[in-house]
Amino acid sequence: MPSLNELVRHHTNLDSADVEWIHLLVSEWQLLSDLSFADLVLWVPTRDGSRYVSLAQMRPNTGPTSYQDDMVGHLVPRGRRPMLDVALDEGRIVREGDPEWREDVPVRVESIPVRREGRVLGVIARNTNLLTVRTPSRLELTYLQSASDLAQMIAAGSFPFPGEQTDMDASPRVGDGLIRLDGEGVVTYASPNALSAYHRLGLSTDMVGLHLGRTTAELAPPDRGPVDEALVKLASGWAPRQAEVESGDGVVQLRAIPLKPKGEHIGSLVLLRDVTELRRRERELMTKDATIREIHHRVKNNLQTVAALLRLQSRRMDNDAAREALDEAVRRVGSIAIVHETLSQNLDEHVAFDEIADRVLAMVMELSQDGRVTARRSGSFGILSADVATPLAMVLTEILQNALEHAYGPKAGGQVIVQAVRGRMPAVDTGWSASWANGGSRGEEQLLITVTDDGVGLPEGFDPQRAGNLGLQIVRTLVVGELGGSFDMVPVETGGTKVVLEVPVGSAP
Repeated sequence: MPSLNELVRHHTNLDSADVEWIHLLVSEWQLLSDLSFADLVLWVPTRDGSRYVSLAQMRPNTGPTSYQDDMVGHLVPRGRRPMLDVALDEGRIVREGDPEWREDVPVRVESIPVRREGRVLGVIARNTNLLTVRTPSRLELTYLQSASDLAQMIAAGSFPFPGEQTDMDASPRVGDGLIRLDGEGVVTYASPNALSAYHRLGLSTDMVGLHLGRTTAELAPPDRGPVDEALVKLASGWAPRQAEVESGDGVVQLRAIPLKPKGEHIGSLVLLRDVTELRRRERELMTKDATIREIHHRVKNNLQTVAALLRLQSRRMDNDAAREALDEAVRRVGSIAIVHETLSQNLDEHVAFDEIADRVLAMVMELSQDGRVTARRSGSFGILSADVATPLAMVLTEILQNALEHAYGPKAGGQVIVQAVRGRMPAVDTGWSASWANGGSRGEEQLLITVTDDGVGLPEGFDPQRAGNLGLQIVRTLVVGELGGSFDMVPVETGGTKVVLEVPVGSAP
């Protein structure tokens, strides 16, 4: 289905300001559709004026649809639908005419001109399914009267409200709760859902006859300080705004829509929704997130304390082997602390591992005397979960530390390159195994990591799967046992060693 912008570009002469107005209208017209119990189709004349093109369509949430098929992109010759012609040419709402029959369903059709700055840009065809028509209730009459007022405002170019920032996904809908106010801000009708929402705020009476602004102000808790005048103004319906009211155990979201069908303020619609449980869950999640971040922060502090104690103990050791073992332990603890420090700054249990990898590289490269051995990272690890990031940081520490200790002599220098490639398909000349061509285990996303040095290479007969070095044992245990990946060490033709890790990382969050 073509987009609205594509249809405008291919078929009409609307300029960018006109298109912006159309987008604003389409973002708001679910309200008109629900209040009308009717389908809406926006028709705009084509560039040569001989046809109409339908740019958008909306079905009601409050009643049956009149169109089973999508109408967007349809072209209709001028003259086939006379009510569109009259509304466009005369700039007025057209309601006359007999119902149309569509698939044995009677449909009442009305045409509403869409005006902007005195120009009629197009016509909204409002189509009401009459198959279920019955004597309307007070709620339905209020809906229809409000829809009529909005239609007149669209025809006059005063709705939607330019400059109003509305999040339509989070904004209250007609079915959530509706209050109709008169020109003085007094409630003339409140839907059952609206009444229930205000009862949640602490109102114990009926709402009809109450001034909504003053009533809302009285419900605000006195311990919260002076009532915001903007909130009172919003609840009185004098300005197109949104706000939330919290009182006692209830939280209600309000949206006011002033009604000026003939240019004068005759009243307002206030849409509202009880968001008490939603806000309660959000607060619980915020509390949980804050608790988790605090735990990570404390774990990081404790690990740094442990590292400091080990470092103190290392300095007091006379045995070189014991001192080196303690220094290795300090770096292992430090790599875990880096992960927890990063997690303490995030809102979820995922981290951007590139930053962690760079810090691990810097920490291990401090072992290189006089900077003769350098290290750099190529590629990106991406976002990883904490379950993957923590063991992977330790693995990277062990591999880099092993390269510094065994690949270069006391006076030798060189460069260690850490490369990360993430994906599902094999890349060229990276040593990806056949499992990558099949999308990895169970179609999971895979992370290929290579650590390449230009040192002395592997000893003859060296088997990385059986070597008894503690660092390699840690790498094998973490990569194979905990991460479910694979680990290997292979010689480089030009000299040196390449460590290859393949780790499943699931899907990116």
